[in-house]
Amino acid sequence: MKKKIGKFVYWAPRILSILFILFLMLFSLDVFEGNYGFWGTIAGLFIHNIPALILLIILLISWKYEIVGGIAFILAGLLYVILLMRNPFEWYYLAWAVQISGIAFLIGILFLIGWVKKK
Repeated sequence: MKKKIGKFVYWAPRILSILFILFLMLFSLDVFEGNYGFWGTIAGLFIHNIPALILLIILLISWKYEIVGGIAFILAGLLYVILLMRNPFEWYYLAWAVQISGIAFLIGILFLIGWVKKK
């Protein structure tokens, strides 16, 4: 039983991170609605995917060093909430905060649990 919990704690944050990064990359698909040309579309895709690419680099580092993933994903969730609250508050911001930062917090906590279990 203990071995299954160990595997879950190891794989859950990694798989959730991959799914979360793919989810964030979905938001960049709106660049195809505009008429930007080839290079404009490439630039738009790159700019829209900068947060996802940063999280991908963090995931690659945290695959071995789980403390990095724990801290970085929690900080990414906090950064999103801070950036979201700069605007005048609307009720639907709560749903955005749960969908984006809540998942980032969960992934960060799972990485931290894995780091503690490893020690």
